Amino acid sequence: MGPLAGVTIVEVASLGPGPFCSMMLADMGADVIRIDRADAVISPGDRSASPDLLNRGRPSVGVDLKHPKGVEVALRLCDDADGLVEGFRPGVAERLGLGPNDVHARNPRLVYGRMTGWGQDGPYASQAGHDIDYLAVSGILGMLGPAGARPWPPLNLVADFGGGGMMLAFGMVCGLLEAGRSGEGQVIDAAMVDGASLLSTMIYGLMASGLWSQPRGHNLLDGGAPFYSTYETHDGRYMAVGAIEPPFYAQLVELLDVDVDADAQMDPNQWEETRRVFAAAFSRKSQQEWTEVFAGSDACVAPVRSLHEAYGDPHVAARGTIVEIAGIRQPSTAPRFSRTVADRPGISHRPGSHTDEVLRRLGWDDGEIEDLRAAGAVK
Repeated sequence: MGPLAGVTIVEVASLGPGPFCSMMLADMGADVIRIDRADAVISPGDRSASPDLLNRGRPSVGVDLKHPKGVEVALRLCDDADGLVEGFRPGVAERLGLGPNDVHARNPRLVYGRMTGWGQDGPYASQAGHDIDYLAVSGILGMLGPAGARPWPPLNLVADFGGGGMMLAFGMVCGLLEAGRSGEGQVIDAAMVDGASLLSTMIYGLMASGLWSQPRGHNLLDGGAPFYSTYETHDGRYMAVGAIEPPFYAQLVELLDVDVDADAQMDPNQWEETRRVFAAAFSRKSQQEWTEVFAGSDACVAPVRSLHEAYGDPHVAARGTIVEIAGIRQPSTAPRFSRTVADRPGISHRPGSHTDEVLRRLGWDDGEIEDLRAAGAVK
């Protein structure tokens, strides 16, 4: 019943951002069919839940795309689909016979989504890379980490999932909207280096305004400001502070009960001393005690939870932000819709869990399916 109900997407299995894009589309109600490598299928037809949560909510068919009959299976899936998502290096899909020209010759209205790190062109396009590399060349990694220390990557959340998978999901929906008007598909070139760079747009604005001019760890949002940082509590836990606006900062100072001039909040010359005062104050109580002190206030202070603890946070629990499905905890669907309800996420299925079912939908009978399996085209 989600907002993308009625939309059919073919996904060629890949790693990280590609599956995340397809997960988002499936979470919103799209009928996504995942093409897994035949050699990834361990137990054909196994419908038990998998811990690989990026694959949730969509059936899987095991296909050998190096086999001509396997490519034909993939093309048949695309014939009636609205979109395709793939994460090959540039040129690989074309060599397999599954590139945009091959698909659009049969289904010109299909939106063809391409997920790569460097994009389809440029001097790095054919190189391997990972999240940390895309952050490095885009200038983002150089902003991350404490002052006087080496840059530190924020897991692989920024380039892989924010600048990659989420950006491709946005691109796919935009392409689907346009194809609904024009009747013509197109290729979406989603590069993680582009998407990660886009996420830093506000920082570029701060630079242009002269508000982001100091080395790493000395600026407004990178831990330089004492009112946007973390502090250790008496029990060795941490509290996160984000009191940027003056009224919020005034509440922070009041509830910490410290002798700090709230009117001098934006004076960088006082930041080091203010940080020392704040750190001393936070060290006097436990995390739970400070959580109770700041409860209900606008001081923008929150306890730093672990992933295990987040499930039990009162607000997270009340909204069902993290759910348990088939015994596995995971983030629920987001965002939320008032009418076209995208309910709880579906189960994460194992490779090859729906091969026969999908092939029957395409018109193959049981005998033909067995012939495909015997030839090694599917599993």
